[in-house]
Amino acid sequence: MMDDIQRKQILKNAQDFFRKEIVTSHIEGGCKRAGKLSEYNINPFLFKYLANFLTGNDNAESIARALVLPRVLGPSITTSFGMKIQKLISTLFQGLEGSITYGLDIIFIDAIDGRKKYCQLKAGPNTINHDDVTTIVNHFKGIRNRSRTNNLNVGIDDMIVGVVYGEKSELSTHYKKISDSYPVIIGKDFWYRLTGKEDFYFELIDAIGDVALEVDGSHLVEETIATLAKEINEKYFNN
Repeated sequence: MMDDIQRKQILKNAQDFFRKEIVTSHIEGGCKRAGKLSEYNINPFLFKYLANFLTGNDNAESIARALVLPRVLGPSITTSFGMKIQKLISTLFQGLEGSITYGLDIIFIDAIDGRKKYCQLKAGPNTINHDDVTTIVNHFKGIRNRSRTNNLNVGIDDMIVGVVYGEKSELSTHYKKISDSYPVIIGKDFWYRLTGKEDFYFELIDAIGDVALEVDGSHLVEETIATLAKEINEKYFNN
């Protein structure tokens, strides 16, 4: 079972990843793009309505605000996070035992049943495609074959897919197809089995939240709005 030093290392890895990869990308990429009118597919029949709905007027700054806020608080950072999923996994579990031979991400002792688990890691409940299903199932079949050859006690329930975040009810149909044959362990339950701490999942969420406290992007958002407002004013109001 994982010791306290390893648990703390995962928390530190998570903070370093979020600080260096997500925050930096959000600021340098997402906010800069949000300040360009060409980044938006504007519906000219709606943008003044949305501006009025948000601020009570339809000047260029209000229109810019109605466009920028949803962008920088929604798709921008979500897309950035999704693109860095594999790096998230390799960063979080840096230093933990894996297996090139078995094609697995980590091997660990399950804190609940005490058995060795051969684990293929995925980030979230929707971060898997059809081809991944075949790849994972083939990896697990290979483990079964090797275990028989080497007289190892490896059961079906010892080969798992570990999903870093999310809830069981959110799992996509691809995961559900895997779960017909092998366990898919997600979120809180996965982290409990890995670390031996029932609330570790929430510790991880809080650790990343602590990094968020370091970031005050309000001035950057206002600068982005001002930049976009200038372009909107030139295109729609100076006619």
